Amino acid sequence: MITNELYGLLQCPTCHSRALYVLDDGVHCASCATIYPLREGYLDLMPRGTHYDYVSKYVTDETELAEELDYRELAPPLLAAGVRDRALRRLLRFRPTDVVLDNGCGTAKHAVWNADQVHLMVGSDPATLFADRAVAEVALAQADSRSLPFAEGTFDKAFAIDILEHFPLEVIDAYLAETARVLRPGGRMLAFSNTREMSPIQPIINLSRRLGRLFVRAGLYDFSREARRKSDHIKALETWEDVVAAFERAGLRPVKVVFWNSLFTTFVEHVVMKLGEAVLGRTAKKPSQPQPNVAEEAGLDPYLSSLATQTTPEGTAREIRARQRVRSHLRPGSLVYRALLVITLVMELDLWLFGWMRCGSYFIVVEKPR
Repeated sequence: MITNELYGLLQCPTCHSRALYVLDDGVHCASCATIYPLREGYLDLMPRGTHYDYVSKYVTDETELAEELDYRELAPPLLAAGVRDRALRRLLRFRPTDVVLDNGCGTAKHAVWNADQVHLMVGSDPATLFADRAVAEVALAQADSRSLPFAEGTFDKAFAIDILEHFPLEVIDAYLAETARVLRPGGRMLAFSNTREMSPIQPIINLSRRLGRLFVRAGLYDFSREARRKSDHIKALETWEDVVAAFERAGLRPVKVVFWNSLFTTFVEHVVMKLGEAVLGRTAKKPSQPQPNVAEEAGLDPYLSSLATQTTPEGTAREIRARQRVRSHLRPGSLVYRALLVITLVMELDLWLFGWMRCGSYFIVVEKPR
C-alpha cells in the first residue's frame, strides 16, 4: 500500500535530494526532474541512470519465477519461516511506536506478519513479487538496497531475512552501509543468513539428509524447488569473522547472536515435510494425450513456440500443489494449524538448545551507535 507517512520518509534515490513532491502520476524530484511512478500498491523508487554489475535473479527472472514461488497467497508463520519470525520478534523487540524497514522483503511475508506490532512497516525490494496481503497492509517500495530511497535516520529498526547469502562482498558492503544510513542513532537491525561453516553436530544433522536422499532415490520426492531457490547463493561471508567484520565496516555494532544448528529442522524439512508433500501433492493419473502446440498454430517462431510448451518441473509442481492444499486448512485453531505449530516449536528447539554453538546459520542483532 502507499501511505502519506511513506512519502515523509523519502529522498530521491537518483540524486539523493529531499526536494520531492507528489502528483497524480507519481513522486517528482525537483532537483533532478525524475518522476517515480505510483504502481498498484507500491512506489517505483528504483534509481534512474545507474548501472550495477550485480543484479538479483529475482529481478532478471522475475516473470519466470512468479509461478514457481507461489508468492501471492501467504500462509501463517509456521515451520522454518515461523522459526525465523518468532526469532525476529524476540530479538528485535518491536514497539508500537517503531518505524521499521524490511530491506529486501521479497514477498514481504515477515513485514505482513509483524505490521500490527509497529507504527509503520515498510518493505523494499527491487523485484515486485509482493504477496497480496503485503500490497494491502504494508507500505511498499520497489527499490535497490544500494541506493535506498529513504532519508538518513528515518527508521527505528530494520531487518534482513535470507538476504546476505545472495550477494557478492561489494554488494553486502553497500547494502549494510545504506541500511546503517537510514537507521536512526541507537537503531537496531536483525539479519538472518548463513556462512560456509559447519555445525559441531553436523554428522548427526547429516543423518536426516542421508535419509532424505534415500527417499529421493526411491522417487518419492525431490529437492528441485529448493535447489532452484538456492542456486544463486554466493555466501561471500564465509566465516563468522567475515560476518562481524562486514557489519563493523558499516558502523554497526553486534549486540546479540543466536546460531541455528538445525538438528530438528533438517529432519522436518528433509523427511517429514517432504513425505507430506509427496502425499498431498499427488494428482490422479490420466491417460496421456498429445497436446496441440498452440504457439505453432498461432504462427509464432520456433523459439517462442518452445517457450510456450515449457512446464514447471513435476517435483516443483507437486510441492506447490501440496502447499496450496494445506493453506486451505490453515485457519488458526484448526487441527492442521495446531499440528504445524507443534512442529514449528520442535524446530525452534534448535535455537533454544544449540543456539550458543557456532555454525553457519545465524541471527545477528546489531546497533547503530548513538
